[in-house]
Amino acid sequence: MFKKKSIFTFLQAQVAAFLGGITDYGLMILLTEVFKLHFTFSILISGTVGAIINFSINRFWVFKNQSDYSSHINSQLFKFALVVLGSISLKSSGTLIFQKFFQIDYRIGRLITDLFVSYGFNYPLIKYWVFRVNKKPDVIESN
Repeated sequence: MFKKKSIFTFLQAQVAAFLGGITDYGLMILLTEVFKLHFTFSILISGTVGAIINFSINRFWVFKNQSDYSSHINSQLFKFALVVLGSISLKSSGTLIFQKFFQIDYRIGRLITDLFVSYGFNYPLIKYWVFRVNKKPDVIESN
């Protein structure tokens, strides 16, 4: 059975992903349609901007995992950057595959790809690796 806190955390993470994602998607279209960059390059740039927004919201609101230790944030940033690199690679490749092999418009292919990448790749890694909280084991007192 799911705990209420887990469901709430999942929903908060979806809000963070949505805000980062809508920024990412809008910027991708702007860079592709107005500035005429190939969509794979637009995804690289827009994905980076969206990731910064997503990281900030996840760190300070969703997982509230913001210790004052600079090594802790450096570790989180490094892990998050690896997730973002994987995510951007998957999104670019998936969008390209939908466009080249299935003749699906890159905007639609990107939305389809995002669904799989967000739920199957980003969320699990962000929750269980980037912002994982190491809980101290309960100490059992003996008499």
